[in-house]
Amino acid sequence: MVESVRQLRRRIRSVENTAKITQAMSMIAASKMRRAQEAALLSRPYSVGLSALLANLAAQPHDEDELPPMLRTREVKKTEIILITPDRGMTGGLNSNILRTAAEFVAPLGGEFSVLAVGKKGRDFMVRAGANVRAVFTDIDDKPSITEITPVAQLAMNAYTNGETDSVHVVYADYVNTTVQRPVVQQLLPVIPAQLRPQDAVGYIYEPNPLEVLGQLIPRFIEIQIFHALLENIASEQSARMVAMRAATDNANEMIGDLTLVMNKARQESITAELLDIVGGAAAVEA
Repeated sequence: MVESVRQLRRRIRSVENTAKITQAMSMIAASKMRRAQEAALLSRPYSVGLSALLANLAAQPHDEDELPPMLRTREVKKTEIILITPDRGMTGGLNSNILRTAAEFVAPLGGEFSVLAVGKKGRDFMVRAGANVRAVFTDIDDKPSITEITPVAQLAMNAYTNGETDSVHVVYADYVNTTVQRPVVQQLLPVIPAQLRPQDAVGYIYEPNPLEVLGQLIPRFIEIQIFHALLENIASEQSARMVAMRAATDNANEMIGDLTLVMNKARQESITAELLDIVGGAAAVEA
C-alpha cells in the first residue's frame, strides 16, 4: 500500500508539471492572439474593398480581348489551391477542420489539382494523400509581412497566366471569434464579376489605359487576398490554441484533484492497516 501511495504522488507531480506547461502555452497563445486579432480585423476593410472594386470592374461592359489574362475565364480542367494551415498542432480541431474542408473541395476534382502549401500541417496532409504539391512555405512569423507571401502569389498568378491551371482557390480558417474559427474556400482567379444593376453597368475611362491600370491592380489584389487569409488563419490558430490549452489545464487540475482524493484514501487505508497490526500484536502479547 505504501508503494501505491508513492506511485500516486509521482502521477500527481507529473500531471502538475503538465498543467504548468499547458497553462504557460495558453498564456503565450493569448498574448499572440490579441495581436493576431487586431492585424486580421484591420486588414479586412482593405481586403473587402479591393475585392469589391475588382468584382465591379469585371462586371462592367468591356471587350474580352482587352482584359488582362488573369481576368479571362475559361473551362476549368485544372485547379490550384493555396492551403494555409498552422505549422504546429495543439490547436484543438482547427487543423483537422481545415484539412477536411480542403479534402472535400478537391475530392470531385480527381487528380486534376495542384497545391501550394503554406504551413507544415497542410504540407504533410497533402504529401500523404499523394497530391501534387508544387511548393511549400513554412516557418512564417506570427507577425508576417506581405513580402512573405509574395512568392506564393507570384506562383499562383504565373500558373494561371501560363494556362497551367484554370482556377485558383485559397483554403484557410476565417476568424469569427475566440471560440469559433470557420474553414473557408475562396476563389481568387478568375475574379468573380459582381451582380450589377442595369443603372450601375457603365463604362469607365482608364488613364493611361485599362490594361495598365488593371495590370497593376490585379497582382496587388491577389497578394492582399492571400495576405489577409494568412492573417485570419494566424488569429484562428492562436485562438484555438489558447482555448485548447486552457481546456487541457482545467482537465489536468481536475485529474490532480481526483488523484489526490485517491491518494488520501490509500494513505488512510495504510494507516488503518498499521493500527490494526499494532492492536493485533498488543492483544497477542497480552494473551
